[in-house]
Amino acid sequence: MLGLAPPFEFDFRSDRIATGMNFTRKGSGPPLLLIHGLGGSARSFDPILGALTPKREVVVPDLPGFGDSPPLAGEVSIATLADSIEAFMDEHDLRGVDAAGSSMGARLVLELARRGSVGAVVSLDPGGFWTRREQQVFGGSVALAVSLVRALKPLLPFLTGNPVTRTLLFGQFSARPWALDSGVALTELRSFVAAKSFDEALHALANGPTQEGMPAGTATKPIVIGWGRRDLVCLPRQAQRAAKRFPDAELYWFDRCGHFPQWDSPDEAARLILQTTG
Repeated sequence: MLGLAPPFEFDFRSDRIATGMNFTRKGSGPPLLLIHGLGGSARSFDPILGALTPKREVVVPDLPGFGDSPPLAGEVSIATLADSIEAFMDEHDLRGVDAAGSSMGARLVLELARRGSVGAVVSLDPGGFWTRREQQVFGGSVALAVSLVRALKPLLPFLTGNPVTRTLLFGQFSARPWALDSGVALTELRSFVAAKSFDEALHALANGPTQEGMPAGTATKPIVIGWGRRDLVCLPRQAQRAAKRFPDAELYWFDRCGHFPQWDSPDEAARLILQTTG
């Protein structure tokens, strides 16, 4: 995994703003917005921050109801979460900046690209391109996995520290769960357990509409959709549907990679983000 203490100094701060979204800023250079996935937080990108921050000022919010951000007052959906991100960008003069997202965050950056709110986009294994049957399997399997994690909360430090039990916990999400950094694994599972809006967001994803696309020739900045060939959450066959709905996008494949390229292939994921948004 990439280290988080490179030989340079960077600014770090965490604030609450009018939207209620907690966020961190690290590094220097053109701003880059990172959007985490379902159950995650700003910490979800820790494995790649050390590679991004020398060249970009990385802005990573906790989505409403996740991390240290309070929940939305009303409905939780892709539309309302995208609205909250746009409000966040407006408050911090970030409208039009490049963006990258993972999982649900990957779908959100595509939605923001469709709205014309961001610059270049890297979308890592986005949801929203499933059939109804795939959508039901996604909702049921993730709900079961998180229920198990909640029940095992007191044992999480031990379970994530052991390669065998870590493999059992993360087999759906990583192509090589035994090789995951135990600290990253523990942080992510604790975030899942603590997320106030997890159940509402999962319900919206598992029962809501699929992701709308963009007509060919309407993207003004690069869009890259990255997909792990061993993704068991958003199946690789869904990548072709995503490419059809976003015909201006480039499809990029991560070999030997599951649902989270920033976990299984952190160097490659960081390189793709920097190349696309550079």
